[in-house]
Amino acid sequence: MAMHTLINRKGKPTGEHHVEADAVNTGATAALYKKREPIHPKLVHGQFRQFKWIAMIVLLGIYYVTPWLRWDRGEGRPDQFAQVDFEGRRFYFGPIELWPQEVYYIVGLLILAALGLFLATSLFGRIWCGYACPQTVWTDLYIYVERLFEGDRNQRLKLDKQPWTGAKVAKKFGKHAVWLLIAAATGGAWVFYFGDAPTLFAELFTGQASPVIYLFVATLTFTTYALAGTMREQVCVYMCPWPRIQAAMIDNDTHQVTYRRDRGEPRGPHKKGENWDGRGDCIDCNQCVAACPAGIDIREGSQLECINCALCIDACDDIMKKVGRPTGLIAYDSDLNIGRRLAGGTSRFEWLRPRTVLYAGLLIAISALMLYSLATRSVLSLNVIRDRSPAYVTLADGSVRNGYMLKLANMQTEPLSLRLRLEGVAAGFKIRTETGVDVPPEGLALTLPKDAVTPMRVFVIAPKGAASGQSQITIVAEVVTATQGEDSGPAAQARQIVGFQAP
Repeated sequence: MAMHTLINRKGKPTGEHHVEADAVNTGATAALYKKREPIHPKLVHGQFRQFKWIAMIVLLGIYYVTPWLRWDRGEGRPDQFAQVDFEGRRFYFGPIELWPQEVYYIVGLLILAALGLFLATSLFGRIWCGYACPQTVWTDLYIYVERLFEGDRNQRLKLDKQPWTGAKVAKKFGKHAVWLLIAAATGGAWVFYFGDAPTLFAELFTGQASPVIYLFVATLTFTTYALAGTMREQVCVYMCPWPRIQAAMIDNDTHQVTYRRDRGEPRGPHKKGENWDGRGDCIDCNQCVAACPAGIDIREGSQLECINCALCIDACDDIMKKVGRPTGLIAYDSDLNIGRRLAGGTSRFEWLRPRTVLYAGLLIAISALMLYSLATRSVLSLNVIRDRSPAYVTLADGSVRNGYMLKLANMQTEPLSLRLRLEGVAAGFKIRTETGVDVPPEGLALTLPKDAVTPMRVFVIAPKGAASGQSQITIVAEVVTATQGEDSGPAAQARQIVGFQAP
């Protein structure tokens, strides 16, 4: 059809069939490419709008204020409550200090965040998107600024249609200027998490900060301004993968923002004093659409664009009060409940379902495992790397020597005394230091400096005939108490099984 239409356009035929083909082709093109129409949501008042204000203030407060909170960790260590210290290779969060080898805690936090999101979605739909997603929070703030300069929905619609005058330019310029300030503050606050906030703040405004810092601030300024100011709902609909993924988390019992069609239909305009018999409560006022930041009609059912912000609930409740009907025509409900009511049954909320039990169980189990691990984590870490070339060396007396690089990490704020020894080896195995000193069987006494990684090269020597081929040995580093000179327990020792190569 497309080729036939192209030939027809070149030959300019006048047949009815060709005109119809061109019309179909033109219609398809128009449907594929449509210019975005700006959405100007109406300001509504109600419990969900109030909750969104509170959520926005709290979440933005946490983001902007946290880098300025202090936590005393002793001399020579950062006193910032939350900081990712790339130079010192540490992650600090209050009393918790994570080292690079403890990245599994970060993985655990990400898993907990995912499971929490899965559980919340299975219970209440896209509640994360509606209240806590950064895109939602900053977009809410940007729309608030827009209202301050341009007015509410109807005023903004009129302003867009007006010709460019001095007043219009002033309003638009003021709005975008404040948007850029918010975006710059967002980028600035982000880099404060990666260095001392007061120091970075002074360096940023005196031109002494690293070019990389200015690049990050500029990047986050641009993305915040673009995503929250100009793209808005397009980010949620086209860029974010979560709307597609969340469909696998919900079921017919999930409570999400729902138009109760069993009560609202048939809909239509209603005049004061008219009887409500034979019709639904929806008066087709479209206030739910006017309040929606995505510009959708919730009465058409669950939709990809809906972020479950519940502003349509506040808008509809306000109208129901004015016409003297019960509130809750739009509410957190499930399609299953609508079916139950249509069948003469009653609504109910099934909290315990296979998916919610699974998500909650995994959430509790992994949280408990991480808390136990944090509570019992050792102050000592041992990492052993065996030499690959040469794999072994045969000495003059027939004994076999393997080389190892040890990295001993003291993760406390005081020097650490320990003993280094071998375990699970045949008689005659011994450790020799790089300086040629043989370690006695009871182990080598060492003192590690505080809060540091100490590299150490050692050799393990097996007497002639004691080892052949590939075998295994265990290198143990155990903490010794300052008063008793004894091993202070399993939590204060580190061990690693490594290979030992012989002819």
